[in-house]
Amino acid sequence: MGIEESKGVVRRLVEDCVNTHRAELLEQFVAADVRVHPGSPGTAPDTEGVDALRRAFAGFRTTFPDLRVTPEQFVAEGDLVSLRWTASGTHSGPFAGIEPTGRRVAWGGTDTYRLSDGKVAEWWRNEDVVWLLHQMGRDLVPADS
Repeated sequence: MGIEESKGVVRRLVEDCVNTHRAELLEQFVAADVRVHPGSPGTAPDTEGVDALRRAFAGFRTTFPDLRVTPEQFVAEGDLVSLRWTASGTHSGPFAGIEPTGRRVAWGGTDTYRLSDGKVAEWWRNEDVVWLLHQMGRDLVPADS
């Protein structure tokens, strides 16, 4: 699979699955034994397998029912694709011990995907959870620092 095709798989994962809220399409884009590594300590353990990923999607959809991820930049080399993205949604369900605030939030991140046989086999997440929590009213860094 070429670099452009690999970027296309990731783009379709975001556009056709994440942004349309259709977790039932995950098998089209990710391997059955996919492994997702969260980049933010304490947010979640590794997710292993498409069924676990589907459950994680459902939980995130409960927290942000109107979630929208906007791809900003793709970079690819070999079997890896990185995506810089921004996301937005309404905090409507519990997140990291914070009860729903009803606030509209936006944050960004960069994910890296390893593809094998045309599907995502491994996925590393890195997102600005500190900024996200700040928007929910939880500041982790004192204002005077």
